[in-house]
Amino acid sequence: MTDMDSSEEHDVDIPSSLPILPVRDVVIFPYMILPLFVGRDISIKAIERSIGENKLIMLVSQKDVNVESPSIKDLYRVGTVGTILRMLKLPDGRLKILVQGLAKARIIDFAQTEPYYVGKIEKIVDQQQSELTLEVEALMRNVKELVDKSLALGKSFLPDIIVLIENIEEPGRLADLVASNLGLKAEQAQELLELTDPVLRLKKISEILSREVELLLVQQKIQSDVKGEIDKTQREYFLREQLKAIQKELGEIDEKTEEILELRKKVKDAGMPEKVEKEAIKQINRLEKMHPDSAEAGTIRTYIDWLVELPWSESTKDNLDLKKAKQVLDEDHYDLEQIKERILEYLGVRKLKEKMKGPILCFVGPPGVGKTSLGKSIARALGREFYRMSLGGMRDEAEIRGHRRTYVGAMPGRIIQGIKTAGKNNPVFMLDEVDKIGMDFRGDPASALLEVLDPEQNFAFADHYLGVPFDLSNVMFITTANLIDPIPSPLRDRMEILSLTGYTAEEKIGIAKNYLIPKQLKEHGITDKNIKINDSALMQVITHYTREAGVRNLERQIANLCRKVARKIAEGKIRKYVISPKNLSKYLGVPKFLPEEEIKKDEVGVATGLAWTETGGDIIYIEATIMKGKGTLTLTGQLGDVMKESAHAALSYIRSKARSLGISNSMFSNNDIHIHVPAGAIPKDGPSAGITMATAIASVFTGRAVHKSIAMTGEVTLRGSVLPIGGLKEKALAAKRMGIHKVIIPKRNEKDLEEIPKYIKKDMTFIPVETMDEVLKHALKNAAKRRKRR
Repeated sequence: MTDMDSSEEHDVDIPSSLPILPVRDVVIFPYMILPLFVGRDISIKAIERSIGENKLIMLVSQKDVNVESPSIKDLYRVGTVGTILRMLKLPDGRLKILVQGLAKARIIDFAQTEPYYVGKIEKIVDQQQSELTLEVEALMRNVKELVDKSLALGKSFLPDIIVLIENIEEPGRLADLVASNLGLKAEQAQELLELTDPVLRLKKISEILSREVELLLVQQKIQSDVKGEIDKTQREYFLREQLKAIQKELGEIDEKTEEILELRKKVKDAGMPEKVEKEAIKQINRLEKMHPDSAEAGTIRTYIDWLVELPWSESTKDNLDLKKAKQVLDEDHYDLEQIKERILEYLGVRKLKEKMKGPILCFVGPPGVGKTSLGKSIARALGREFYRMSLGGMRDEAEIRGHRRTYVGAMPGRIIQGIKTAGKNNPVFMLDEVDKIGMDFRGDPASALLEVLDPEQNFAFADHYLGVPFDLSNVMFITTANLIDPIPSPLRDRMEILSLTGYTAEEKIGIAKNYLIPKQLKEHGITDKNIKINDSALMQVITHYTREAGVRNLERQIANLCRKVARKIAEGKIRKYVISPKNLSKYLGVPKFLPEEEIKKDEVGVATGLAWTETGGDIIYIEATIMKGKGTLTLTGQLGDVMKESAHAALSYIRSKARSLGISNSMFSNNDIHIHVPAGAIPKDGPSAGITMATAIASVFTGRAVHKSIAMTGEVTLRGSVLPIGGLKEKALAAKRMGIHKVIIPKRNEKDLEEIPKYIKKDMTFIPVETMDEVLKHALKNAAKRRKRR
């Protein structure tokens, strides 16, 4: 090739007809020498003919490399006439040939298609330039310089080719030589081959070379950028960075960039306060600079997810229809008028004043009275989300405030978790069993709740994990407790205490008929056509089979009745089963609790008192007797300290009034007195039996009987004053159940009579007293009967 000059191209004698060799994925230019592997039958036969004749063959490219047996339309018409320099038969039957391009030619027509292609061809002669113009010379010099540049930037060229390029003076030959060594795509190379204007071809080559040099410069920049970060142990890191730089130059977005953009969009859409949004953006900027596989990147990503998923601006619209809310509360709960009234008051204020702080209510009452279910009912009435969190046994302060992000596995506190779960920033949030919070070396959760449950502070509640304030002022917090005493006083001070006393037997009957029986019938697959429980039978279940303030055990006994009936129906004994007091024991067995028996006559030394327990009101008979001795006082019946002190105070008062009661002082010094409260296995305490014990002592020393039709309650002092007591409603109900229609109460408890339902007060007389003298006047029988008895 080094000896060829421009005249040789025109001197090559090209026959008018030549066998055609289709080649794949390559375009052969004049002056180009390259090896070819031939395996197709049509190609092998075409080469065999060429070797047998003049060793000339027409080389044309296929339009589609995947076509195994190309037809006429699958071949380009412009190609190169080549000569076969060498041929070698391979063991697998293929041929390896070395061909050299001689001149461009065009297929005019196909003379033969079987068993190989033979075409009528026409030689293509480049347009001749009369002389080299300045523009052409500049183009040629530019192409040569670009070749040198690409060589300097790492492009590989054969040394012989570089020498040839430097010495070529013809634009067409220069263009073809450079094109044949650039490794162009087949379509691009074919386009160049078909251009007959050498200058135009040279311009095209110049453009391609310019782009090649730019690519090589970018590649060199990428390598130099990455080189500074290379380390022997960071091969994988190097490859990632290189890929990132390539994608950056190409304008493509990788997964990490896409994730960062998505996080920014989420932060923008979350409706965060300005301070919180600023912190979120700051953390996203930190994440963007980190390697995605680093441990801290995962921590920051989790933190941002928490910030994004919290309902900063999403709230539920309150249902401000008070009639509908009252209907919902009445549907879900029987009685509890005080609680319902408080909720309706809150809704009324909310209707008049849009922005108001959520109240913090504390329901205090014995188990089973419906504290937790009342919270659900309130949420339903308001149309808000409900979330319940149990505080029973909690000892770790971090459960409330969360852990700092420096700890492994850190999470927000359960308050923030609850807000996220609810999905709104104004749910009804129930903190159950607030009186059972513990305290140890991990902190005091009750103290951590002070900030949560203070309407003046919780608008900026700071969780340790979030590190930014969250507004809890829209949340309606409801706490529940069985006892109020274990709640720390600072925490108690922040809550509005609403007491839920135990239900009366009548209320339990109403709850059973309206809620419990329909629920249990549904759960046991039976209907009211299969079973009927009479009211009298229900009353007997309440008084003889359960002893509780709530209705959990009552529901279990009703479920027991339903199971018995369901079994009989399943056995085929289908009829309506009526449960009455007569056949109740067949279903539930013998009664577990028996009420106190009524006193049959007026007796000396036996007074009827009223007591309040967690299971409701009850009557107690306090017995007193005297015997020869030295004036000692014996107390039995498992009494608490307060009750014992009441007994001593009652005895001291009676001794101080001995003269007015007609008792000689020697009786106290010569006799021992024994006070006993029956049901000795049950612990008893409290001061409300003071006047009852004083009445029993006065009765036994004076010999005057106590009216069996009068019950009493009140605390007594040494001066004989009667102090107020609690649980008047339950005590009054217990008296009515026993058929006692007269009740002596402290004067200062008169105001509590308004809270007692009318059906309890009907046919009952309440005698308010201020002093013990008034009690004895009403309770003891007159002295005439006493003298007659003596």
